[in-house]
Amino acid sequence: MPVFAAIPGVSAARRSDLPVLLPAAARARSPGRPADLAFSRWVGSAAPWKLLLVVALVAAWPFAAAADARGYTMAQAFDALWRWLPFLVTKGFLMNILISFLTMAIGTLGGVVLGLWQVAPSAALRRVAWALTQAFRNSPWLVLLFIVMLTFPFQIGIGSTVIFIHDWTKAVFGLSLPIMANISEVVRGAVQSVPTGQWEAAESLAFSRRQTLWRIVLPQCIRRMIPPWMNWYAILTMATPLVSLLGVEELVTLSRQAMEAEDNHPELLVPFFGFALVIFFAYCYPIARWTISLERRFAVKL
Repeated sequence: MPVFAAIPGVSAARRSDLPVLLPAAARARSPGRPADLAFSRWVGSAAPWKLLLVVALVAAWPFAAAADARGYTMAQAFDALWRWLPFLVTKGFLMNILISFLTMAIGTLGGVVLGLWQVAPSAALRRVAWALTQAFRNSPWLVLLFIVMLTFPFQIGIGSTVIFIHDWTKAVFGLSLPIMANISEVVRGAVQSVPTGQWEAAESLAFSRRQTLWRIVLPQCIRRMIPPWMNWYAILTMATPLVSLLGVEELVTLSRQAMEAEDNHPELLVPFFGFALVIFFAYCYPIARWTISLERRFAVKL
Protein backbone atom coordinates (compact mmCIF):
# COMPACT_ATOMS: atom_id res chain seq x y z
CA MET A 1 0.00 0.00 0.00
CA PRO A 2 1.56 3.30 -1.04
CA VAL A 3 2.34 5.79 1.66
CA PHE A 4 1.36 9.39 0.97
CA ALA A 5 3.09 12.26 2.69
CA ALA A 6 0.97 14.40 4.98
CA ILE A 7 0.05 17.79 3.60
CA PRO A 8 0.38 20.49 6.27
CA GLY A 9 -2.80 22.49 6.67
CA VAL A 10 -4.98 19.82 4.98
CA SER A 11 -4.37 16.31 6.34
CA ALA A 12 -2.21 17.36 9.25
CA ALA A 13 -1.65 20.33 11.44
CA ARG A 14 0.43 23.00 9.79
CA ARG A 15 3.97 23.43 10.97
CA SER A 16 4.65 26.81 9.38
CA ASP A 17 3.19 30.27 9.94
CA LEU A 18 3.17 30.84 6.16
CA PRO A 19 0.54 28.41 4.81
CA VAL A 20 -0.02 28.54 1.07
CA LEU A 21 -3.29 26.59 1.03
CA LEU A 22 -6.32 27.21 3.21
CA PRO A 23 -8.16 24.26 4.74
CA ALA A 24 -11.16 22.99 2.81
CA ALA A 25 -13.57 24.25 5.46
CA ALA A 26 -12.13 27.77 5.25
CA ARG A 27 -12.37 27.72 1.46
CA ALA A 28 -16.02 26.70 1.72
CA ARG A 29 -16.70 29.76 3.89
CA SER A 30 -14.87 32.17 1.61
CA PRO A 31 -16.85 35.24 0.43
CA GLY A 32 -18.27 35.46 -3.03
CA ARG A 33 -20.19 32.18 -2.96
CA PRO A 34 -23.61 32.12 -4.64
CA ALA A 35 -25.31 32.00 -1.24
CA ASP A 36 -23.74 35.37 -0.35
CA LEU A 37 -25.52 36.99 -3.32
CA ALA A 38 -29.00 35.79 -2.31
CA PHE A 39 -30.19 39.24 -1.20
CA SER A 40 -28.86 40.97 -4.33
CA ARG A 41 -30.49 38.35 -6.52
CA TRP A 42 -33.76 38.77 -4.63
CA VAL A 43 -33.63 42.53 -5.12
CA GLY A 44 -32.86 42.11 -8.81
CA SER A 45 -35.63 39.56 -9.41
CA ALA A 46 -38.28 40.98 -7.08
CA ALA A 47 -41.33 42.65 -8.56
CA PRO A 48 -41.35 46.48 -8.34
CA TRP A 49 -44.39 46.46 -6.05
CA LYS A 50 -42.45 44.43 -3.48
CA LEU A 51 -39.62 46.95 -3.40
CA LEU A 52 -42.11 49.81 -3.15
CA LEU A 53 -43.81 48.01 -0.28
CA VAL A 54 -40.52 47.68 1.61
CA VAL A 55 -39.71 51.36 1.05
CA ALA A 56 -43.20 52.36 2.19
CA LEU A 57 -42.88 50.28 5.37
CA VAL A 58 -39.52 51.82 6.20
CA ALA A 59 -40.83 55.34 5.53
CA ALA A 60 -43.95 54.73 7.61
CA TRP A 61 -42.05 53.35 10.59
CA PRO A 62 -41.78 56.68 12.48
CA PHE A 63 -45.52 57.24 12.01
CA ALA A 64 -46.46 53.69 12.98
CA ALA A 65 -44.29 53.66 16.10
CA ALA A 66 -46.33 53.60 19.26
CA ALA A 67 -46.41 56.70 21.43
CA ASP A 68 -44.02 56.64 24.36
CA ALA A 69 -44.95 56.61 28.01
CA ARG A 70 -45.75 60.31 27.90
CA GLY A 71 -48.24 59.78 25.09
CA TYR A 72 -46.55 62.06 22.53
CA THR A 73 -47.78 61.40 18.98
CA MET A 74 -46.67 62.32 15.48
CA ALA A 75 -49.71 64.58 15.19
CA GLN A 76 -48.42 66.61 18.14
CA ALA A 77 -44.95 66.69 16.56
CA PHE A 78 -46.29 68.18 13.32
CA ASP A 79 -48.39 70.63 15.35
CA ALA A 80 -45.18 71.75 17.09
CA LEU A 81 -43.50 72.19 13.70
CA TRP A 82 -46.41 74.34 12.54
CA ARG A 83 -46.01 76.61 15.58
CA TRP A 84 -42.27 76.98 15.04
CA LEU A 85 -42.48 77.29 11.25
CA PRO A 86 -42.45 81.15 10.97
CA PHE A 87 -39.48 81.34 13.34
CA LEU A 88 -37.52 78.66 11.47
CA VAL A 89 -38.07 80.33 8.11
CA THR A 90 -37.52 83.99 9.02
CA LYS A 91 -34.71 83.53 11.53
CA GLY A 92 -33.17 80.28 10.33
CA PHE A 93 -33.45 79.66 6.61
CA LEU A 94 -33.04 83.32 5.71
CA MET A 95 -29.72 83.25 7.57
CA ASN A 96 -28.64 80.34 5.36
CA ILE A 97 -29.56 82.38 2.29
CA LEU A 98 -27.72 85.45 3.61
CA ILE A 99 -24.58 83.39 4.29
CA SER A 100 -24.76 81.85 0.81
CA PHE A 101 -25.16 85.27 -0.89
CA LEU A 102 -22.27 86.92 0.96
CA THR A 103 -20.03 83.88 0.62
CA MET A 104 -20.68 83.63 -3.12
CA ALA A 105 -20.01 87.35 -3.60
CA ILE A 106 -16.68 87.28 -1.74
CA GLY A 107 -15.68 83.94 -3.27
CA THR A 108 -16.50 85.15 -6.78
CA LEU A 109 -14.42 88.32 -6.44
CA GLY A 110 -11.47 86.42 -5.03
CA GLY A 111 -11.89 83.61 -7.54
CA VAL A 112 -11.86 85.96 -10.54
CA VAL A 113 -8.63 87.56 -9.33
CA LEU A 114 -7.03 84.20 -8.56
CA GLY A 115 -8.19 82.74 -11.87
CA LEU A 116 -6.71 85.63 -13.85
CA TRP A 117 -3.47 85.24 -11.93
CA GLN A 118 -3.33 81.62 -13.09
CA VAL A 119 -3.14 82.78 -16.71
CA ALA A 120 -0.88 85.77 -16.03
CA PRO A 121 2.35 86.19 -18.03
CA SER A 122 4.43 86.12 -14.82
CA ALA A 123 5.49 82.58 -13.93
CA ALA A 124 5.90 83.45 -10.23
CA LEU A 125 2.36 84.86 -10.07
CA ARG A 126 1.00 81.74 -11.80
CA ARG A 127 2.72 79.47 -9.28
CA VAL A 128 1.38 81.41 -6.29
CA ALA A 129 -2.16 81.40 -7.71
CA TRP A 130 -1.96 77.69 -8.51
CA ALA A 131 -0.74 76.87 -5.00
CA LEU A 132 -3.53 78.86 -3.32
CA THR A 133 -6.14 77.35 -5.62
CA GLN A 134 -5.06 73.78 -4.99
CA ALA A 135 -4.69 74.32 -1.24
CA PHE A 136 -8.21 75.63 -0.69
CA ARG A 137 -9.85 73.55 -3.41
CA ASN A 138 -8.68 70.24 -1.94
CA SER A 139 -9.27 71.05 1.74
CA PRO A 140 -12.38 69.88 3.64
CA TRP A 141 -14.83 72.70 4.10
CA LEU A 142 -15.51 71.84 7.73
CA VAL A 143 -11.80 71.90 8.56
CA LEU A 144 -11.47 75.36 7.00
CA LEU A 145 -14.46 76.54 9.03
CA PHE A 146 -12.90 75.32 12.29
CA ILE A 147 -9.54 76.91 11.43
CA VAL A 148 -11.17 80.27 10.72
CA MET A 149 -13.35 80.04 13.81
CA LEU A 150 -10.40 79.29 16.11
CA THR A 151 -7.95 81.67 14.42
CA PHE A 152 -10.00 84.82 14.05
CA PRO A 153 -10.57 86.92 17.20
CA PHE A 154 -14.03 87.50 18.61
CA GLN A 155 -13.46 91.26 18.76
CA ILE A 156 -11.02 93.84 17.47
CA GLY A 157 -10.10 96.93 19.44
CA ILE A 158 -9.16 100.14 17.59
CA GLY A 159 -8.39 102.73 20.21
CA SER A 160 -11.52 103.02 22.33
CA THR A 161 -13.69 101.38 19.65
CA VAL A 162 -14.41 97.67 19.94
CA ILE A 163 -15.65 95.83 16.84
CA PHE A 164 -17.30 92.49 17.55
CA ILE A 165 -16.85 89.73 14.96
CA HIS A 166 -19.93 87.55 14.87
CA ASP A 167 -19.82 83.81 14.27
CA TRP A 168 -21.73 84.07 11.00
CA THR A 169 -19.15 86.51 9.57
CA LYS A 170 -16.41 83.99 10.34
CA ALA A 171 -18.51 81.31 8.66
CA VAL A 172 -18.85 83.49 5.56
CA PHE A 173 -15.10 83.96 5.35
CA GLY A 174 -14.41 80.28 5.98
CA LEU A 175 -16.79 79.12 3.26
CA SER A 176 -15.55 81.74 0.81
CA LEU A 177 -12.09 80.14 0.71
CA PRO A 178 -13.09 76.89 -1.07
CA ILE A 179 -15.59 78.78 -3.23
CA MET A 180 -12.82 81.18 -4.26
CA ALA A 181 -10.58 78.26 -5.25
CA ASN A 182 -13.28 76.55 -7.31
CA ILE A 183 -14.33 79.77 -9.04
CA SER A 184 -10.66 80.34 -9.80
CA GLU A 185 -10.61 77.05 -11.72
CA VAL A 186 -13.82 78.03 -13.52
CA VAL A 187 -12.27 81.33 -14.63
CA ARG A 188 -9.01 79.70 -15.69
CA GLY A 189 -10.81 77.05 -17.71
CA ALA A 190 -13.07 79.60 -19.37
CA VAL A 191 -10.15 81.83 -20.39
CA GLN A 192 -8.14 78.92 -21.75
CA SER A 193 -11.18 77.62 -23.67
CA VAL A 194 -11.18 80.69 -25.93
CA PRO A 195 -9.47 79.75 -29.23
CA THR A 196 -5.91 80.98 -29.53
CA GLY A 197 -6.77 82.46 -32.92
CA GLN A 198 -8.64 85.27 -31.17
CA TRP A 199 -5.55 86.16 -29.13
CA GLU A 200 -3.49 86.19 -32.32
CA ALA A 201 -6.07 88.30 -34.14
CA ALA A 202 -6.12 90.84 -31.30
CA GLU A 203 -2.33 90.94 -31.29
CA SER A 204 -2.32 91.60 -35.04
CA LEU A 205 -4.58 94.60 -34.39
CA ALA A 206 -2.03 95.98 -31.88
CA PHE A 207 -4.24 95.25 -28.86
CA SER A 208 -2.39 95.02 -25.57
CA ARG A 209 -2.86 91.94 -23.40
CA ARG A 210 -5.11 93.87 -21.03
CA GLN A 211 -7.29 95.13 -23.90
CA THR A 212 -7.51 91.63 -25.37
CA LEU A 213 -8.49 90.17 -22.03
CA TRP A 214 -11.13 92.73 -21.06
CA ARG A 215 -12.63 93.51 -24.47
CA ILE A 216 -12.45 90.20 -26.31
CA VAL A 217 -11.80 87.21 -24.06
CA LEU A 218 -13.68 87.91 -20.81
CA PRO A 219 -16.98 88.92 -22.50
CA GLN A 220 -17.04 85.47 -24.09
CA CYS A 221 -16.03 83.79 -20.83
CA ILE A 222 -18.98 85.22 -18.89
CA ARG A 223 -21.47 83.13 -20.84
CA ARG A 224 -19.37 80.02 -20.30
CA MET A 225 -18.89 80.68 -16.59
CA ILE A 226 -22.55 81.28 -15.66
CA PRO A 227 -23.68 77.60 -15.58
CA PRO A 228 -20.80 76.33 -13.37
CA TRP A 229 -21.07 79.46 -11.23
CA MET A 230 -24.75 78.73 -10.54
CA ASN A 231 -23.91 75.12 -9.88
CA TRP A 232 -21.40 76.12 -7.22
CA TYR A 233 -23.94 78.46 -5.67
CA ALA A 234 -26.39 75.56 -5.30
CA ILE A 235 -23.65 73.40 -3.77
CA LEU A 236 -22.72 76.22 -1.38
CA THR A 237 -26.32 76.72 -0.28
CA MET A 238 -26.66 73.03 0.53
CA ALA A 239 -23.39 73.22 2.49
CA THR A 240 -24.43 76.15 4.71
CA PRO A 241 -25.85 73.84 7.43
CA LEU A 242 -22.20 72.99 8.22
CA VAL A 243 -21.98 76.30 10.07
CA SER A 244 -24.42 74.91 12.66
CA LEU A 245 -21.47 72.97 14.11
CA LEU A 246 -19.87 76.33 14.90
CA GLY A 247 -22.91 77.63 16.76
CA VAL A 248 -24.25 79.90 14.02
CA GLU A 249 -27.99 80.32 14.45
CA GLU A 250 -29.30 79.08 11.12
CA LEU A 251 -32.03 76.58 10.20
CA VAL A 252 -30.48 73.42 11.64
CA THR A 253 -29.33 75.12 14.85
CA LEU A 254 -32.73 76.69 15.46
CA SER A 255 -34.45 73.38 14.67
CA ARG A 256 -32.43 71.72 17.43
CA GLN A 257 -33.30 74.54 19.82
CA ALA A 258 -36.99 74.23 18.94
CA MET A 259 -36.92 70.48 19.59
CA GLU A 260 -35.23 71.09 22.94
CA ALA A 261 -37.99 73.56 23.79
CA GLU A 262 -40.49 70.79 22.99
CA ASP A 263 -38.80 68.38 25.47
CA ASN A 264 -36.75 66.55 22.81
CA HIS A 265 -39.38 64.02 21.88
CA PRO A 266 -38.03 61.49 19.32
CA GLU A 267 -41.10 62.08 17.17
CA LEU A 268 -39.90 65.64 16.50
CA LEU A 269 -36.90 64.50 14.44
CA VAL A 270 -38.82 63.55 11.31
CA PRO A 271 -41.00 66.70 11.04
CA PHE A 272 -38.29 69.25 11.84
CA PHE A 273 -35.41 67.79 9.85
CA GLY A 274 -37.80 66.70 7.13
CA PHE A 275 -38.89 70.33 6.78
CA ALA A 276 -35.22 71.40 6.51
CA LEU A 277 -34.74 68.85 3.73
CA VAL A 278 -37.85 70.02 1.86
CA ILE A 279 -37.10 73.73 2.04
CA PHE A 280 -33.49 73.29 0.88
CA PHE A 281 -34.67 71.09 -1.98
CA ALA A 282 -37.37 73.60 -2.95
CA TYR A 283 -34.76 76.36 -3.09
CA CYS A 284 -31.90 74.50 -4.80
CA TYR A 285 -33.76 72.30 -7.30
CA PRO A 286 -34.99 75.21 -9.51
CA ILE A 287 -31.42 76.56 -9.51
CA ALA A 288 -30.12 73.18 -10.66
CA ARG A 289 -32.71 72.94 -13.44
CA TRP A 290 -31.97 76.51 -14.54
CA THR A 291 -28.26 75.70 -14.58
CA ILE A 292 -28.87 72.74 -16.90
CA SER A 293 -30.95 74.87 -19.28
CA LEU A 294 -28.28 77.59 -19.37
CA GLU A 295 -25.58 75.01 -19.97
CA ARG A 296 -27.49 73.71 -22.99
CA ARG A 297 -28.14 77.22 -24.23
CA PHE A 298 -24.54 78.41 -23.95
CA ALA A 299 -22.95 75.14 -25.11
CA VAL A 300 -20.35 75.64 -27.82
CA LYS A 301 -21.71 74.39 -31.13
CA LEU A 302 -19.03 72.63 -33.15
